[in-house]
Amino acid sequence: MSHKEKLSGAELINPYGDTDHKGMQVEQMFDSIAPAYDFMNTAMTFGLHRYWRNRALKAAAGRSVSPSDILDIATGTGDVAFRLASNYPESAVTGVDLSRGMLDIAKAKLKEMPEKMQQRIAFETGDSLALQFANGTFDLITVAYGVRNFEHLRQGLDEMYRVLRKGGTLCIIELSVPANPVLRFGYNVYSRRVIPFIGRLVSGDSRAYTYLPESIAAAPQRDDLTAILRETGFRDCEWTSLTLGAVTYYLASK
Repeated sequence: MSHKEKLSGAELINPYGDTDHKGMQVEQMFDSIAPAYDFMNTAMTFGLHRYWRNRALKAAAGRSVSPSDILDIATGTGDVAFRLASNYPESAVTGVDLSRGMLDIAKAKLKEMPEKMQQRIAFETGDSLALQFANGTFDLITVAYGVRNFEHLRQGLDEMYRVLRKGGTLCIIELSVPANPVLRFGYNVYSRRVIPFIGRLVSGDSRAYTYLPESIAAAPQRDDLTAILRETGFRDCEWTSLTLGAVTYYLASK
């Protein structure tokens, strides 16, 4: 069986075709759209991404009351990392991402933060499939809108499990397709027609925001992703959908 045949679902959806491995293409894509990313995130979700983030992190806080070390994977421009640092004023937060373009924006934002905040947040270039941390380093791991971009989903989840401490919490936030057929029709029109059109105008990348709905539709969602989390070794796995099923967050423990 070839390496390509082992891939499935969103692992097979590449931003720019089959010329390079998915990880390289995802890095290229986010470098390309980095200047427009924050604007597009707010515009295409009507600002709801902040509500989704806060709901998920509040739920995760019920499991990780006082984490001392936090890892935010696929941290992008740092939105979740900054919120985590605000929620846990005594914690150290590390944000990791493939895209140097996205991290440059996160680091520029960090420079505008108070000095105490700067001392507690670190942004690093890194591959989520081969994390550069020792076993059991973190009490809380978050990943927002990132797992469907993994070239190998199970490998990425294995790495998160490895670097999570026993008793630690994993929180995944991911876009999802509404289960209701009527809602799904409206969602498909918006995600496959409106978002790519606006994305091309704003970011100049004709493919990035077409890849978005394709990767969402192909990724395991709700019960399917929860089952994979259990197979990885996580316990107490659960999911909650928000905004008519357009986004789902997942909680799991080690």
